[in-house]
Amino acid sequence: MSENNQLRDVFDAIADPTRRRLIRMLSEAEELPLHELTAQFQMGRTAVSKHLTILKEAGLVFDRKVGRETRFRLNASPLKEIQDWVAFYSKFWSSNMLRLKQLLEEEEQ
Repeated sequence: MSENNQLRDVFDAIADPTRRRLIRMLSEAEELPLHELTAQFQMGRTAVSKHLTILKEAGLVFDRKVGRETRFRLNASPLKEIQDWVAFYSKFWSSNMLRLKQLLEEEEQ
């Protein structure tokens, strides 16, 4: 786990399309209340809350109470772990694509 002392793996947290959609929604707003997030899905408040809990356990979401309302905001810093992982493999694909291009050019000659 990273320095954020995460309870859940970031890769696991973003594996679900609903959670990725929640991340996108939160990235486009400073903060959103649960009822606004829930309105964007064809599932109940409890199901959306469970997805938000998983994101929170991965350190991707912060929440705060405002009266009786719970508001959520994105913490994108744990996504750096994914960016680093993808960057490592993009080097692999870049070099392999370059080799494939060279082979194809050699065959054309």
